[in-house]
Formats: sequence, C-alpha cells, structure tokens
Amino acid sequence: MSRPVPAVAPAPERREDAEARVRAALATVCDPEIPVLTVEDLGVLRDVRVGEDGSVEVTVTPTYSGCPAMDVIRSEVEAAARREGFTDVRVTTVLSPAWTTDWMSDVGRRKLAEYGIAPPTGRAAASGAGVVTQPVHVPLSVRCPQCGSLDTREVSRFGSTACKALYTCRGCLEPFDSFKVL
Repeated sequence: MSRPVPAVAPAPERREDAEARVRAALATVCDPEIPVLTVEDLGVLRDVRVGEDGSVEVTVTPTYSGCPAMDVIRSEVEAAARREGFTDVRVTTVLSPAWTTDWMSDVGRRKLAEYGIAPPTGRAAASGAGVVTQPVHVPLSVRCPQCGSLDTREVSRFGSTACKALYTCRGCLEPFDSFKVL
C-alpha cells in the first residue's frame, strides 16, 4: 500500500533570480518612438530591484528631460513586471546623471541602422562633473543608412523627434533621420 506524499511548498524565489526575471521582461519593452529599440537597447533601463516583500522598484532615465515617450514607457514597464506576477511595481525617473548615447548598446546601434536611422557615432567621454576629458568627436559627415554613402547633408537639426536630426543623402537622394550624439 502506498503512502500519500506530503505536499512540499516550493522554495521561495531568490531575490537575484526575481530581479533577473523582471529585468528580462523589461528588456522587451519597446521605445514607442522607435519601436525597433527596447528600453535596454537605449540604455534607458537603469536598475531593477526586488524587495523582500516582492515589491519592484525600476529606475529609468529618459533620453532627454522632456521626452514625451516616458509616460508610455513607464506604463509598459509596469505592465511587463505585472505580467511576471509582481503586483507592487514602482517606476522612478532619474535625470542625473543625464542619459548619453554612450548608454546605447551596440545591438541598439545596429538595429537603428537596419531601421533606416543613422546611429550615433563615436562615444562621448565625460567625467561625472560633465567636463569633457578627451577630445570631442566632431563628425564631418553622417553615413547614409540606405546606401552607405558619406556624401550627406543635414537638412534640419530636428528630425521626426527631438533626439534625431534630418539628413539627406546626395548619393541615393533619400532622406533619413540620424540619432543625435548626446
């Protein structure tokens, strides 16, 4: 005769595992203005903490302080964490240090180019005080994401969003956005 096996409660999830699970879910949240980029690609997702009580605190930094996409990003981040089973989710926006294109991943830069937006070139180098500690890279031209030509010109410092500039290619005659280096 077999004896019933007593039910054993599953071991509680380690905080590190919960944070990794939340971060993986949040890494799928897309930027509403450039839907091929995730908040992780952009470097907007700064930190994820899961408390002992299961609460989630997410820290984000907008690409610039007046970014109109932040309300949508905040809502999508909260929804992604809730889909993972976390009910107490807080999203905190931090403006300092200010976001820089250095925080954009190489994958994000590649996605921008494939989408038809010239990615920011070079890497800014600034100290914590905001003082440039090495020469500033001044691009002489922006490579066309359509044909690869360097024979391009800036049409407008502001493109479809404030974080992009509008260019045109003299080679293929196509207009394109270029993500600004910040």
